[in-house]
Amino acid sequence: MSRQAKVKRETLETFVELELVLDGLGEHNIDTPCPMLNHLLGSMVRFSGFSLRLKAVNKVECDEHHLIEDVALALGEALSKALGDKVGVNRFGYSLTPMDEVLVGVSIDLSGRPFFAHNMEFEQNTIGNIGTSMIPHFLRSFSNSSGSTLHVIVFRNGDAHHLSEAVFKALGLALKQAVSITGSNILSEKGVL
Repeated sequence: MSRQAKVKRETLETFVELELVLDGLGEHNIDTPCPMLNHLLGSMVRFSGFSLRLKAVNKVECDEHHLIEDVALALGEALSKALGDKVGVNRFGYSLTPMDEVLVGVSIDLSGRPFFAHNMEFEQNTIGNIGTSMIPHFLRSFSNSSGSTLHVIVFRNGDAHHLSEAVFKALGLALKQAVSITGSNILSEKGVL
């Protein structure tokens, strides 16, 4: 069974094209005009064990908001498509991940019910070339389009770069666990996710 998906998302503002392989090797080719986004996505992919090829461009001159949101929406859609009917999927994943002074917990449920909650507070307003407000916005958009319940809990805060990177690494580790095949049934009392 090949668990992969290709997604193309085009609006008047952005163009996003990606290919996601769940049973990959942690390899990625990520090309967006936001180096920090490339870095964070690369970290997530490396720790998830997925493979990702992604190209995203702004079609009009604007800030990073629309591009980052559309990348998140496309990535969430690809995850949902690659999972298919979710037969045998572990469904839940979690990780407690440090990065230097920062300690972050991420928990995900591939439930089909989108919800996002967090307690992130950033000590700086920007990391690299993106505003830190885009980190929770990316995660909320990803949760909505993937149909997943996603919680991010910061146990120990610190530098905004360290916090953001810890969150994306923890998300990768949680996704690795959640998408793993652990049986032959759908893990739900309803029989469907």
